[in-house]
Amino acid sequence: MSTSGIVVSSGIAFGQSRILHQHSTELDYQLLPLSKVKAEQIKLSHAIEQVLQLLQSGLHRLEADCDNYQLIEADILLLEDEELTHQLLTSIGEQQFTASVAVKRVFAQQANQMLAMEDPYLANRAEDVLCLGSRLIAAINGSIEHDLENLTYPTILLATDLTPAEFATLPLDKINGIVLKTGGLTSHTAILARSAGIPALLSCDFDEALTNNQQIALDALSGYLHINPDQEVINRLERIGSEDKLRKSRLQKFKDLPTETRDKHQVSLLANVGSLSEISHLSDVGADGIGLFRTEFMLMNASQMPSEDVQYGLYCDAVQLLDGKTFTIRTFDIGADKELPCLSLPQEVNPALGFRGARYSLVHTDLLKSQLKAILRAANHGPIRLMFPMINQVEELDLLFKMIEECKTELIDEERGFGELSYGIVVETPSAVLNLASMLPLLDFISIGTNDLTQYAMAADRTNPDLTKIYPSLSPSILKLIKMTIDTAKEANIPVSLCGELASNPLVAPILIGMGIDELSVNLNSLLELKSTICNNELAAYIKCSEEALLIQRIDELNHYVSHCY
Repeated sequence: MSTSGIVVSSGIAFGQSRILHQHSTELDYQLLPLSKVKAEQIKLSHAIEQVLQLLQSGLHRLEADCDNYQLIEADILLLEDEELTHQLLTSIGEQQFTASVAVKRVFAQQANQMLAMEDPYLANRAEDVLCLGSRLIAAINGSIEHDLENLTYPTILLATDLTPAEFATLPLDKINGIVLKTGGLTSHTAILARSAGIPALLSCDFDEALTNNQQIALDALSGYLHINPDQEVINRLERIGSEDKLRKSRLQKFKDLPTETRDKHQVSLLANVGSLSEISHLSDVGADGIGLFRTEFMLMNASQMPSEDVQYGLYCDAVQLLDGKTFTIRTFDIGADKELPCLSLPQEVNPALGFRGARYSLVHTDLLKSQLKAILRAANHGPIRLMFPMINQVEELDLLFKMIEECKTELIDEERGFGELSYGIVVETPSAVLNLASMLPLLDFISIGTNDLTQYAMAADRTNPDLTKIYPSLSPSILKLIKMTIDTAKEANIPVSLCGELASNPLVAPILIGMGIDELSVNLNSLLELKSTICNNELAAYIKCSEEALLIQRIDELNHYVSHCY
């Protein structure tokens, strides 16, 4: 039996199934007899300790600067909150609720308070809080799946969903693959799975009858989950997996080679990263630097905003690690689907169309100025490129550059040194494409963000897997918008980068190069394969393919053409 899903981290994996249930235990809402109140409070305290031990054990396995550390830390801080514990114990003692009902009610109240703060990021964090509550209820009822730590066999983990904090507690050395019923290419779980190099399928509606300890074969190359596969399937996937591993090992020869076509046309291959730990692995794949440093990753589940000095230290560490290589920082891309509980935004019906990116920063100037000053100070120690997300109009750039000058004045008054920056924007809306000519005189480079450009051009939520199947990132309209952007920038002699998921597709990247893209910024695991593809032909061939691709008017025909172009 097999079912399909979206490949978010490629590879072939085998293992026994392990299902993380959502803990939908039936709750008993009958009031407790007074004689049982104390015992129920003790049961709650033991459950809190048990979950805390699991979280702290996961925390100890991580480095403090990795993506997952603060995700676990946020859950620990919540469980150690004395006010929360008091609420829970009072709910049992005065209202005579069972421990499970008390947790259900109090954690729901906590989540609702986050939603009431009208912050779309906290809406996502509210889901994490409810998930933590479910884990606590499971511990109370003696059904918490705490033995994941003690896995002794290769495992394929299956769940409806997996929060970043839960991902951070996984024993990754035993997890061969991950399959979720929810999520898509750009979800946080997808980013974490790719970073960890674990084959993963998302939006995979596996059978509810699936049980633990069944044999699973995960084909995260073609996008299939095989349950109790027969020997023929196993042999085929083992062969494909061996070929894939051999192919990846052969890619190592490209690590120290220049990224250029056969006729010596050079392209810069950069990395999309979100932490110092990822930056330290740039040399493993021969990246030319960083094309996108997602600074908002430092905020995910942080209990408070990092100060200017904390940010300054982080950026300086990155500059030192890069040792002169390209370092492109994107200012906080806040809004839409990201979880940042340390901030507060007005609740919006359509957050992707609301206060996000530079829009948010221009309203919350203290946050932006703190970041700008930290980056300006770090630029005194090495070259930094700064780019702003969600820019649509030149007036927005005017306000941003005015703020930069104010920051420079403040740093002079504070007798703090600063360096000069190169400036760019992320082109991710049709408006930015159409208004680009008016903004280019203020810019040193641009980067095309195809994830959001597709979302806004197609009017299709990129977090909705049903829509991403209908409107993939590769479509005739998106290619035309990319070409318009490149042509406009080239007329002004402004270099063009592309940092969306489209850049990681080795079938599409040569077409982008044929259009005139100067840089591609991709996740680290895609970089060597991309380099091998770029080096495999001459620029003239890529130009010809791009010209032919731009004439195609149907999505299915375009995808067929791309897969047979070379």
